[in-house]
Amino acid sequence: MNAHELPFRPADILLPRECNLSLWSVVACDQYTSQPEYWQRVEERVGRAPSALRLILPERCLEGPGVESDIMEINTTMSRYLREGRFQEYPDSLFYVERTLSGGKVRRGLVGMVDLEQYDYEPGSGAPVRATEDTVLSRIPPRVAVRKNAPIELPHVMLLADDPEGTVIEPLSDQTGEMEELYNFPLMEGGGHIRGWRLTGGQKERVFAALRALACPAVFRNRYHLTEDLPVLLFAVGDGNHSLAAAKACYERAKRLTPPEHWAALPARYALCELVNLHDPSLEFEPIHRVVFGVEPRRLLDGLMDYYPGATQGRGEGHVLSYSAGRWIQGEITVPRPQQLLPVGTLQTFLDGYLAGCPGARVDYIHGAGVARRLAAGREDAVAFLLPPMDKGELFPTILRDGVLPRKTFSMGRACDKRFYLEARKIRE
Repeated sequence: MNAHELPFRPADILLPRECNLSLWSVVACDQYTSQPEYWQRVEERVGRAPSALRLILPERCLEGPGVESDIMEINTTMSRYLREGRFQEYPDSLFYVERTLSGGKVRRGLVGMVDLEQYDYEPGSGAPVRATEDTVLSRIPPRVAVRKNAPIELPHVMLLADDPEGTVIEPLSDQTGEMEELYNFPLMEGGGHIRGWRLTGGQKERVFAALRALACPAVFRNRYHLTEDLPVLLFAVGDGNHSLAAAKACYERAKRLTPPEHWAALPARYALCELVNLHDPSLEFEPIHRVVFGVEPRRLLDGLMDYYPGATQGRGEGHVLSYSAGRWIQGEITVPRPQQLLPVGTLQTFLDGYLAGCPGARVDYIHGAGVARRLAAGREDAVAFLLPPMDKGELFPTILRDGVLPRKTFSMGRACDKRFYLEARKIRE
């Protein structure tokens, strides 16, 4: 497999110029959905400065009354930034990134583009790039609406490579002296610090050699002790799966309007992303908690007990689901002999059915147990369910065995440590 056959490859990457990068770079749009005060602070901080804030639509706004005009304004601003020469292009590039997280650890990554022809989010797919969690199909059209007429993309997608020996990204940390430094600045709102360099031609070749070794079918089978000849799973989508699914939908639409011999040249065939090693010490899997709004707490908890015969109050053998409601209600429910692999699957199966019969009720996915508790404590119609973390070493084996995990099973770190928008790429000719 040569570099042009791998699903991850160099891109013509755009970086903003002649602006304050600390005001330009903002956190991924799917964060702080239940904390509008966060986005208000960002709005006030950015003011009239050039910023990626003007090029994205925070997820909390996706169902707002002015979403169509918001999207038009975003596309207009993208075109204006391009027309004004706001970006500098770095052709055929890979960027090495060191992100100092809020806790002080450094996450290392590679920015390039993923081939959407080699990505599939369907459970049980044999594609080299696969989703880690269930993809909610209803969440794709709003993201398609944002992307379909956009002239550029800004990525918050993070791909994970199962590279326990650290052969792809880690060697670059000692080679930055050979690279061109591109940026080095603090991120807003407790987001830490970020530095980035452009790889040399020789470094790119060494990266692709390491990726080809990871993609070797024999190495793949030995790594997971497989007795059957399964298709190689090279990358799993750690963050931004719905955004990547929207990019895939836009590409499939472009394919229908383009002769097959021209598909490889379509800008829509690719999506900018960051590749990270699953085994990077900074990469910690945090649980994503659930806060259910618009319900009567006692009735919801009784419904959970009724849904799983044999469920008991308190901690026991099985899946333990911790909950908190209002200021005084808290406890645990144990589901014995669970059918799901993980507690999050047990909880989500119940919630999907229960909420279908509760008009006006909704569930939000929250990073941080303290935040989830506070959201539930401040209302009389909310329940927070607090979930345990997942062992990240089980991620690839679980995908191979079960297809995908339940949606929103894990988060790679705290909300403030999510990817910040910085790089961009043209997606329309």
